[in-house]
Amino acid sequence: MNQEMDRPRRIVLGILAHVDAGKTTLAEAMLYQTGRIRKLGRVDHGDAFLDTDGMEKERGITIFAKQALLEHGDLAMTLLDTPGHADFSAEMERTLGVLDYAILVVSAPDGVRGQEQTLWRLLERYKLPVFVFVNKMDAPQAGRQALLEQLGKRLGKGFVDCSAGADPARLEETALLSEAALEEFLEQGRVSDGRMRDLIARRRLFPVYFGSALRLDGVQDLLEGLGRYTREPDRGLDFGARVFKISHDKDGGRLTWIKVTGGDLAVKAMLTGAARDANEKVDQIRLYSGARFSLVNHAQAGMVCALTGLDTTHPGEGLGAQGDGVKPLSESVLTYTVLPGEANIHQVLAALRLLADEDPLLRVRWVERLGQVRLQLMGKVQLEVVREELKERFGLEVDFGPGSILYKETIAAPVEGVGHFEPLRHYAEVHLLMEPSEPGSGLAFASAVSLDDLPGNWQRLILGHLREKEHLGVLTGSPITDMRITLVAARGHEKHTEGGDFRQATYRAVRQGLMHARNVLLEPWYSFRLELPQEQLGRAMSDIQRMSGSFDAPDSEGDYAVVTGSAPVSQMRDYALDVTAYTHGQGQLTCLVDGYRPCHDADAVIAARNYDPEADLENTPDSVFCAHGAGYPVKWSRVPDFMHLPGGKYL
Repeated sequence: MNQEMDRPRRIVLGILAHVDAGKTTLAEAMLYQTGRIRKLGRVDHGDAFLDTDGMEKERGITIFAKQALLEHGDLAMTLLDTPGHADFSAEMERTLGVLDYAILVVSAPDGVRGQEQTLWRLLERYKLPVFVFVNKMDAPQAGRQALLEQLGKRLGKGFVDCSAGADPARLEETALLSEAALEEFLEQGRVSDGRMRDLIARRRLFPVYFGSALRLDGVQDLLEGLGRYTREPDRGLDFGARVFKISHDKDGGRLTWIKVTGGDLAVKAMLTGAARDANEKVDQIRLYSGARFSLVNHAQAGMVCALTGLDTTHPGEGLGAQGDGVKPLSESVLTYTVLPGEANIHQVLAALRLLADEDPLLRVRWVERLGQVRLQLMGKVQLEVVREELKERFGLEVDFGPGSILYKETIAAPVEGVGHFEPLRHYAEVHLLMEPSEPGSGLAFASAVSLDDLPGNWQRLILGHLREKEHLGVLTGSPITDMRITLVAARGHEKHTEGGDFRQATYRAVRQGLMHARNVLLEPWYSFRLELPQEQLGRAMSDIQRMSGSFDAPDSEGDYAVVTGSAPVSQMRDYALDVTAYTHGQGQLTCLVDGYRPCHDADAVIAARNYDPEADLENTPDSVFCAHGAGYPVKWSRVPDFMHLPGGKYL
């Protein structure tokens, strides 16, 4: 292990839970118990140490990931408090990529429900070791054993009560988790701390602690467990870091939040990375704890800090020797039209683009022909937060039109797209092979052109033009996805071709290919889990079928039935309100966006959108339909050389 001997062990620890489980209260209790704060704040009183934003205080929920620094014995922890509401799950998921360990908070009165199962799948995806804190044990609820059985039944094996005074039988439970642990237990009558640390790091053992964060019950046990059963991961010698968040300070300065995964970062260092187009210099390194920060000259491996002076970083990006993070599962599925009222539309656009810089799933689109700004996001609560941020941070009061589903488009079979741009003294021609790819893969671009046929700088330019624009489909004008687009031929004149000519030809090639393709309309789908009293099961199954959804055979859990399945977001997005009404508050619906699938009522949606691709001159210039732009579906396995090009001297 590469560690300096004169500093404590260092880990990055995240707290996860659904809304109202007591996540921020637990963070507050941990800070108090370790002496970082002198007075306990409360979420409902608006004075919690980590809920520093005005909207968080007003709403009593965590919206933005925050960090605090605390120590327990020889363990230095960077504690990251993450949002619990589904509309801000992207912020939470980005944080998972920089954690060493996680604490999952479960509310004892609610038990292990669908929200915990959703979080557990994310923790599995990021391979994070997990400690569990069962909160609110001072309220009427099932006993410890019943809750442990719920954890095992709904989340899997390996949950062991590690609270002080726990049943000694837990040693045998721990010993059964691996052959090495069992051998150690049989020989020594115990399982060593080192073996426990290994089991936890390998996600074989998940220590469970019980208590009440508000009353400080069980919090010390949790801290002791963290100090005893965690270990610092190996850190590389070469500098590496991962960006997980972008924000702006009160003066408008851009902050890039990173976790240093290896080596050392110094002020004024130039940041590089395998995927970076530009090298930028670090002006400041800030160590935040709550709303306050201190400036340091160096950031060591294992630290989480905010950097100033960087303008092109983005969440998920790897710096130095660190690779990029995995693509988040969270996805924007709703789109709204911005109604600026008396506000200047261009000021609104600039402000929204700054907010989109902070949140990659907040996507802003300017529709030139309509003079409109359209916003893509996760849900209604996030929309209200955006409205308040525009007012508080930028002094802009805006409204939004009715929300609609964000559709996407793809193709069902390969097609060739040809783009030809030849006004006076300009010339460029681009041929693209467009092929469908796996669902959820997005867009991928490549070149199959020899450098002998087209210089590399022109090829890179064409591929850059493919990436720089959100290309729209021809069915509803929705963004295209799940396609591989390959440059298979291109020509330019040595005297009459400029970079902008290839841009126009590239755009035309994409659009022209789509006009001749077998296009498919896609819509977002939910995977859902519905828990409700047995007597309402028939109503629920009928509703799901009416919503064009499907479901597995229902399970029974006492007086409750559990239904899991999938359904279109367009049909199910407001169904939680119906569930609450007809179950009188006893039912619970948990939904997770599960990617895009072919639209269940594509003809109706296309007819309602009434989109005319030839009239959309912003995306379909007239010259797309010129004689030189005639395209056709690809019916051969290999694209042949394109020889039917105008005469003259070419690059």
